[in-house]
Amino acid sequence: MEHNPSSSRTDRKLIERNRRNQMKELYSQLNSLVPHQSSREPVLSVPDQLDEAASYIKRLQTNLEKMKEKKDSLMGMERADYTCKNSSGGKTAGLRSPQIEVSEMGSTLEVVLMNGLDSRFMFNEIIRVLHEEGAEIINASLSVVEDTVFHTIHSKVGDSAHSVNGAARISHRLKKFVQDDNEF
Repeated sequence: MEHNPSSSRTDRKLIERNRRNQMKELYSQLNSLVPHQSSREPVLSVPDQLDEAASYIKRLQTNLEKMKEKKDSLMGMERADYTCKNSSGGKTAGLRSPQIEVSEMGSTLEVVLMNGLDSRFMFNEIIRVLHEEGAEIINASLSVVEDTVFHTIHSKVGDSAHSVNGAARISHRLKKFVQDDNEF
């Protein structure tokens, strides 16, 4: 059996053409995934498209890291603080003491209660204290992030001249309530 040189050359050309077409399709797919400034931009060369895609991926990675840091700071502590060592040396998620943050803005209070999934439900007690002090609940929400439950309550303390003192009193009472509960 003899090999025909022109047949071999034709096969190589066909293989190379198919490879180029496949690469062109892959470049096009990659370029379609990268957001562009405007549709009136001139068509970029393939190396420019690759540079733009690489820059976009790097920006996404940077944004992801920033969002992870922001999430950690919003969670209140680093990941290690959310877990407790058990007797076997492993980690058990969800065991954390309740924490409360109270922000006073004049006669408005924002109460954020953070506790683990295993903690007693303290939301009702916080609402009870606010009602006892004459605060009007404007908004309340609940969020669960991994092993932490976040309760956020916005309330308004009476319109009287004593409302600022009332906000400070409520803040002190709520913090004491959570502190006393942590001691048990």
